[in-house]
Amino acid sequence: MTATYTFDVFASLDGHGSAGGDWRGYWGKQGPELLGHRLAQYEAEQRMVLGATTYRAFASMLASSTEESEVRDPWVTRMRHLPATVVSSTLKEPLDWPDATVVAGDAVDVVARLKERSGVPLRSHGSLSMNRALMAAGLVDRVQVTVFPVITGRNGRDPVFRGAADFDLELLETRTLDGHIQELVYRPTLH
Repeated sequence: MTATYTFDVFASLDGHGSAGGDWRGYWGKQGPELLGHRLAQYEAEQRMVLGATTYRAFASMLASSTEESEVRDPWVTRMRHLPATVVSSTLKEPLDWPDATVVAGDAVDVVARLKERSGVPLRSHGSLSMNRALMAAGLVDRVQVTVFPVITGRNGRDPVFRGAADFDLELLETRTLDGHIQELVYRPTLH
């Protein structure tokens, strides 16, 4: 039996994974329902899969944050303490991440092996280019997009699906959080 792989990503309505300018984390739209739901999703046993760029971004944000900052929300703290595989040919162990293993090689090969061997589900938050390649290889079982009610036309960064292949999406779940944030979970298949 192969492990389920979920590509979990935050996005603005216009598809950006982050924004510059005066936008804050969560685009300033988070509420208690979103944060509680995220913590519940990360409570279950699972293995995180991160690319080097996303690992470096998380490690940098966490290192420069304080205990009171939104970077250290309980779900983020929980995510950081889950076992993790970091796919990288440039990073070396030990990482500043408990229970993280660096695996060199092509992400498609690494994740295909993980899916076959893992006894727990796999989840990746962010890691956009890696996850676009995994989707094209048919290794992503679920795409979970949390859409924040903003358009970041001038300041949007990191277009989530720029350069991705074409996919048909089967809607599996939908949820509204804090009255304005949409969580959409799809099963992708190459078109």
